[in-house]
Amino acid sequence: MSGSPSQVFIGEKIEGYCINPTDLSDEILLHILSYVPSTDLILNVRKTCRKFANLCIDKSLTHKVNLHKVYQAHDEQVKQMLRVICREIVELDIGGCYWLSSPTVDIISRCIKLTRLDMEGCSVTSLRLSKILSELHHLRSLSVDINAGFDAGKLSSECKATLSHLEELKQTVFVPSYGVVPCCTSLKRLLLYFEVLDRTREGTIMSGQLMVGESNVPHYQNLRLFYARLAPGYINEEVVRLYLAVLSDRTPENLRSFLISVPGSLAESRATKNLLESMAKNVSLEAFQLPKYWLNGSSLLQHMKFSCPSYLNFSGCMISGEQLTQRILNGGKDCKSLVSLNLKGCALCLIPNSMSRKPEDDIDSSILDNLIFACSNLTHLNLSSAHHHSSETSGKHLCEILTQLKNLHSLSLPVCAVAYNCTSQPTPSTAPPMFGKKVRIGSKTCSKLPEEQNMSKQCSVFWKLLKGTPVLRNLEFIGSNFYSVMPRNDPAIRNIYPPCKRSHAVGDAEVAAISQLKYLENLTLAQLPGLLTGSCLVNIGISCQQLCSLSLANIGMMGKVMYMPSLCEMLTHCKCLKDLRLEQPYFPANEKFFQALSHCSLLQRLCIISRNGNIQAEALISFLHKCREVVMCHLFTGETLTSCKSLQHGIIQSFSSERPALNVVIFPLLHENLADVIRDVPMMHLDEITLFKSRVAEEPPDLWC
Repeated sequence: MSGSPSQVFIGEKIEGYCINPTDLSDEILLHILSYVPSTDLILNVRKTCRKFANLCIDKSLTHKVNLHKVYQAHDEQVKQMLRVICREIVELDIGGCYWLSSPTVDIISRCIKLTRLDMEGCSVTSLRLSKILSELHHLRSLSVDINAGFDAGKLSSECKATLSHLEELKQTVFVPSYGVVPCCTSLKRLLLYFEVLDRTREGTIMSGQLMVGESNVPHYQNLRLFYARLAPGYINEEVVRLYLAVLSDRTPENLRSFLISVPGSLAESRATKNLLESMAKNVSLEAFQLPKYWLNGSSLLQHMKFSCPSYLNFSGCMISGEQLTQRILNGGKDCKSLVSLNLKGCALCLIPNSMSRKPEDDIDSSILDNLIFACSNLTHLNLSSAHHHSSETSGKHLCEILTQLKNLHSLSLPVCAVAYNCTSQPTPSTAPPMFGKKVRIGSKTCSKLPEEQNMSKQCSVFWKLLKGTPVLRNLEFIGSNFYSVMPRNDPAIRNIYPPCKRSHAVGDAEVAAISQLKYLENLTLAQLPGLLTGSCLVNIGISCQQLCSLSLANIGMMGKVMYMPSLCEMLTHCKCLKDLRLEQPYFPANEKFFQALSHCSLLQRLCIISRNGNIQAEALISFLHKCREVVMCHLFTGETLTSCKSLQHGIIQSFSSERPALNVVIFPLLHENLADVIRDVPMMHLDEITLFKSRVAEEPPDLWC
């Protein structure tokens, strides 16, 4: 055969032809090796040959070590890797590595060149933290947890010196405390996550007043970003007020981002009012979020100044369309910079200035039209948890307007926003289900002919919307009345709210439009009563080959999982799926389901929440043997406490030695001690998959990266 060895001619056989990886250039090899986990790189690949021995310790591979979600990294492997390259590492991320032992974490003190360290989720005592930070003189960014027993008085002077040079701090507090914040006098970015429970495991009531006696208070003079996210509970509200009281004394002149995320109600105090008044006078913000009760009925938004805003979050606020477009977005001026907008639960944001809004009322499409025209560079938009109904007789449909956003990466929509008014179609009863009775919700009284289905597909505004947003990677399609039965700190919710009447008109043909999204990575479908067979799931599974995360909740009929065959067929095509969350009252986790799920060889986390569901133990064990990447298995069903404990113990005993990050929780959903079980789940799993929530535009892009 003539020509170079790299040429391939169809029909001709090439014998003895192969490419030796070591013949590739260093640049190409370094790019390939950058996808290999650091532990494998240092402990395995480096030992294969002399060339790889040199390449694997190249600065481009050792300066930044990321072990976040590297679940297969055994404790001993991480320890050996750190010993080899500890003096070369500049950025180290072990965030979420809850399984690492204290001796392994101690080795971080040898990484003397570190400028950035993420230890979120790792158990670190005051003395251990002091020992580590005392050696890291170049550290400028830190993420750390503050757990029970933390004592700032045990931090050495060398540790405090390191903290004084930090410019960026992410601190998750599980007890009432300022943590290390008072020592961080040079902070420019401060992120606070409050996860304090109202009661201890023994039942003792916690008190935020424990912080009042602390001699040191935070310093905020250089802050550019302040972010606080609260878990439910009055203690978290009490603690954040103490942080804000210090901030209200002197508002940082360079503050550009001010965000407070609260799940419930957080009443204003005199200190917070002073802070907001000072901010309105002295700062111009680029990112903004406040508790809804601080904004509802307040004139604050009229006086707040925004300079080229990039992120705005008005989740849950009673903000009207007029306020949104005229007062906040300044009539459309300087809005091209806005890339992320969260209007979740803003029931009035797409109607004129009226407080008499009813769920069945139609939106004013001109408001949304003006908004999208002004913010044409939006890449993340959340419109969920509200009834945004388009009129059949006047104005454009909501989906038609959104097609203007060509660069949309993340979108969260209520199901009823896709449909037109279908008052002529009979809808099923929305009466609340009686105890012990299976209620059939979402069944249609008549079916369309194939010709009508094809016509609907061609004319569907939802199809046109998704066709016009080809780069969409995150999609949430959530019923406006959906609430997960899985609680945060309380017993499970027993009542199921009826879906919006319009959502019954959204069936398999409409949802199949999602199959157009070739780059889709994360998909959430919740409270879709119009899905009967779930045939759309098969189309999505076949077409969306990059799907990594799938969350399904309350699909179709509530008393029987009619979409089970379609789901099983879908799973056989999901080769990249890593996270699966299912919430359905009567979900059967049986052999057929686990056989289909075993095709998802990359699956890492599985969560099933089913009040009356059951688990076939043998099928689950067989599945875990086949899918060796699974490290999280959370099953909350209707099984007895004894059977749940037995199955959980058996799984842990069989698989924990080969899976260091294994986290198994199997528990009756309606058991009174559910909240106590939840508190032991690693925060990373709890926040990312076990608890249901809308995640689109939840935080500013690249808040912590």
